[in-house]
Amino acid sequence: MSRSATPSRIAGDIPRRLRSVGFGGIVRMAAGSLAGALASPAAAQVQAHDRTLPLDLAVEAAREAVRVCATHDWPVSAAVVDAEGVVRVQLKGDRSTIHTRDSSFRKAYTQITLGPVFGFDRLSEGVAAFRANPNGPALASLPDVLLLAGAVAVKVDGEPIAAIGVGGAPGGDKDEAWAAAGLAKIADQLTSVPRARP
Repeated sequence: MSRSATPSRIAGDIPRRLRSVGFGGIVRMAAGSLAGALASPAAAQVQAHDRTLPLDLAVEAAREAVRVCATHDWPVSAAVVDAEGVVRVQLKGDRSTIHTRDSSFRKAYTQITLGPVFGFDRLSEGVAAFRANPNGPALASLPDVLLLAGAVAVKVDGEPIAAIGVGGAPGGDKDEAWAAAGLAKIADQLTSVPRARP
């Protein structure tokens, strides 16, 4: 007769050094190991961010990206995320399909979370690099990562503080061009973005 798999018996099968960490800690350790395995020694490190893109600038950038696309009769959505990948603004353009909401966010998220690590400011550059990297499929399997062109970094003094993503145009190259148009709209105001108070 087989012994029942009680919680205490299962815990006994887990190495002692992992028992106190808990499941969340194990997941974080695994994610950290994956990131370390994928990054090359020459990869840029994520910079400490102490600036936040103001909401009015985030709205202005997203609105401009959607507006420029609309002039070409391409209904899109635009998303702006902060340095931690949290949505600051999500605009769904008139007549854009529902999936563009997710694709615009995931592109912006991919740019801000992977761009600083691998040294790219446009998602198209990262996509090209990952296609040539044998570890690219592993990156593509991470939650919310979307390896399609269509996002740009928002930087102040070389520090990535946000990313703009666009989804819905006929081709990621066009999505990225309109994300860049949103960035250009606010570029001259970025130097006034204050540092966070200590």
